[in-house]
Amino acid sequence: MGRSRAGASTRRRVLPRGFYERDTLSVTADLIGKVLVHRTPEGVTAGAIVEAEAYIGESDPACHAAPGPTARNEPLYGPPGVAYVYLNYGMHYLVNAVTEGRGHPAAVLIRALEPLEGLDLMAGRRAGGRRAIEAPSLCRGPGNLTRALGISLAQNRLPLTAPPLSIEDWGMPVGDVVWGPRIGIRVGTDRPWRCWVPGHSSVSGRRVPIDGGRT
Repeated sequence: MGRSRAGASTRRRVLPRGFYERDTLSVTADLIGKVLVHRTPEGVTAGAIVEAEAYIGESDPACHAAPGPTARNEPLYGPPGVAYVYLNYGMHYLVNAVTEGRGHPAAVLIRALEPLEGLDLMAGRRAGGRRAIEAPSLCRGPGNLTRALGISLAQNRLPLTAPPLSIEDWGMPVGDVVWGPRIGIRVGTDRPWRCWVPGHSSVSGRRVPIDGGRT
């Protein structure tokens, strides 16, 4: 990616629920290059997904479903194609796309975006009166991208298949993706379920990819 804005198709299609009702690792890979869009009264912000991580089931110690069903993780057990937003360490909101079928808790954490639309609005939300933030850094990291797009707990449980919060196919060219260990967690670090566009300036981590990492 990197020159994706110029190569984007003018035909934009919201991803249907069936896109998410599949194996989570397949969804993770296929989300790379898709566009997260948030429409708010302030304006529209959008960015292409360049980094994502899979969290799968109660047997995954890093997944919020590890302790079993709770009030907090209830969206993970619901229908696919829904946003699961939570507050991380009392500081940052993180947004996930729920995958697989009802009763099979799994989701994909969106870790980084390449900003495409509403960059001035993103910058204003991120800067908060401080120094200017360069475009590649606006949505680098899961907490930064939610701030830039204005995503909070108010968007928890919203369908991703219709506005105001949606993931869309804009026909972005992607090329190869790589897999490696998940980052920013204390357990389950041995599972190479993080997928990203190699060399992209908006990717939040610089880990070495692992061949065959999806298994």
